[in-house]
Amino acid sequence: MIERYTRPEMGRIWSEQNRFQKWLEVEIATAEVEAELGMIPAEAARAIRARGAFEVERIRAIEAEVRHDVIAFTTNVAEHVGPEARFLHFGLTSNDVVDTAQALLIADAAALLRADLERLAAVLKRRAQEFRHTAMVGRTHGIHAEPITLGLKFANWYAENQRNRRRLAAAAEDLRVGKISGAVGTYAHLGPEVEAKICARLGLEPAPISSQILQRDRHAAFLCTLAVIASSFDKIAVEVRHLQRTEVREAEEFFSAKQKGSSAMPHKRNPVVSEQISGLARVVRANAQAALEDVALWHERDISHSSVERIILPDSCILVDYLAAKLTDLLDRLVVYPERLQANLELTKGLIFSGQLLLDLAEAGISREDAYRIVQRHAMESWRTGRDFRELVEADPEIAGRVPPATLAAAFDLKRHLRHVDAIVDRALAQ
Repeated sequence: MIERYTRPEMGRIWSEQNRFQKWLEVEIATAEVEAELGMIPAEAARAIRARGAFEVERIRAIEAEVRHDVIAFTTNVAEHVGPEARFLHFGLTSNDVVDTAQALLIADAAALLRADLERLAAVLKRRAQEFRHTAMVGRTHGIHAEPITLGLKFANWYAENQRNRRRLAAAAEDLRVGKISGAVGTYAHLGPEVEAKICARLGLEPAPISSQILQRDRHAAFLCTLAVIASSFDKIAVEVRHLQRTEVREAEEFFSAKQKGSSAMPHKRNPVVSEQISGLARVVRANAQAALEDVALWHERDISHSSVERIILPDSCILVDYLAAKLTDLLDRLVVYPERLQANLELTKGLIFSGQLLLDLAEAGISREDAYRIVQRHAMESWRTGRDFRELVEADPEIAGRVPPATLAAAFDLKRHLRHVDAIVDRALAQ
């Protein structure tokens, strides 16, 4: 299913064709640096650049016999280069190529993901401004609490998305490293100065130290960051799902004229996109767990991480790219029902102002314990009978004798509760 929705840019990055192309770029950069340093003939480097090529199907065929992907690759490239291919892969071990090339792939994928989060940020910011003063009830534990605005929700999501943008940039930068340090990281055949020049040609930094591979804490941190991003998407999707529930119906996903929600019930309008986001976020989180398992390898390297990464790196990048696009579109076209927001705000007949009333009673000289008891008594009566909470409070002589009418009225003033909204939204959107 994912392949039908994957945007082509991310799919191309993780294609076999592009993976081998990155391998070839590492081989060419190595040959050219070695030629500059007089380690191999200059004509060999020129031949590798000019004639270096490969065919995916040919590599597969060779690999079926030799059971080694890099050998299959270099064999195929050598078929194109000719006699000068004896200097192809000169002084390298397989993971000098694989890990360095993979860093290039991750850098390209991260650039697309950063653009995804930038687009999401724009939508979140616009809708936070749009609903800055659209009052609604806040909920804790799923129960009505105190008033908020819908704009505060969007501003909160915006701030979280900004943190995710910073996390992604840091995790991607941590992986913008290559290694040309040989079979156990000792530079037995090529020195650190060669590695530095090769990495510079590729736009990478040399890892300060490596074994046969780049250490997998870097990859785990990147995939954990993707899992955090997917979890943030999940968080927003869960909120949309709750807001779309029939009993709430304060907002809902856009539902097109020809869309259908159920094969059996024509009335259904289900939050299917939000549910897809929540479901697929679980896959990204599971992939992060696999990445954490890849950190601990035997000695200077074993191969247990390799097969895992062939799945979790492309799949996680593709999934987060997909989820970002779906969520951005969902929020861009989210349908909001102000009349339902207002109706639900008034549903508990003033109970959401109990906190301010508690403070006003305490300020009037009533102990907090007694104030809490008084307010809770009337609140429970309102829950039980459905009577208006404010009317119950105003009819209580114990309260009326201590709290002036103007103070009571202010306790139930919506604007008083929301007087700091502009400052909060402005601070969140300034990030």
